[in-house]
Amino acid sequence: MTTTNGSDAVLPSLNFQTPDSPRIKVFIVDDHPVVRQGLSLLLSMEPDLVCCGQAETILEAMRGIETTRPDVAVVDLSLRGASGLELVKKLHACNPELPVVVLSMHDETLYAERVLKAGAMAYVMKDEAQCTILTAIRKVKAGGLYLSERMSGRLLSMFLQGPNAPGNSRIGQLSDREIEVFELIGRGITTREIAGQLNLSIKTVEAHREHIKNKMKLADATQLLQHAIHWVQNEGQP
Repeated sequence: MTTTNGSDAVLPSLNFQTPDSPRIKVFIVDDHPVVRQGLSLLLSMEPDLVCCGQAETILEAMRGIETTRPDVAVVDLSLRGASGLELVKKLHACNPELPVVVLSMHDETLYAERVLKAGAMAYVMKDEAQCTILTAIRKVKAGGLYLSERMSGRLLSMFLQGPNAPGNSRIGQLSDREIEVFELIGRGITTREIAGQLNLSIKTVEAHREHIKNKMKLADATQLLQHAIHWVQNEGQP
């Protein structure tokens, strides 16, 4: 398996397929219709890419991917009522050969490593140039990984210096589930509602809240809520 980063991005129309080669089928999972339509249109303008299906929930995505058999799945991290990270894990468990590109507004320094561990092969932030997502799709279809140059360097530094490397944030110490709970708290969701959305008991959600407070060194529930709201408003910046 080869790796790559954003420094070698290519023009969207540059590819190595012959005119008779089948187009790469891409399945899009995002809970915003405008985003799905925009990405589908972008793919349709490329001679080697095509959108074969769309979904806005985990259930729709699992069913649609099973039906359409795409070559690549593009998944947003923030889905309605669920986490795209959970979808990545489900897809990797059910279909480990399917390359997954995560497309998200959330800062890559917090999520890129997590999505790779979950089974994805690329992480692209939504504020990147359009050619970036196209390059990432082509790279993962060819068996490679795709990260920005900045994130590639950061992961290398973390590997060399360990988990206590300078710049690691307190929120970065949270587990995947704890970050999911933290985000829902910041969106004003009650403990009971969080339990329902994540299929957890209220007691388990309360335990996650306590772990989050301890790891982030927050004094009480008020500070937890304030930090969570601030984090959500700043689009997941660590």
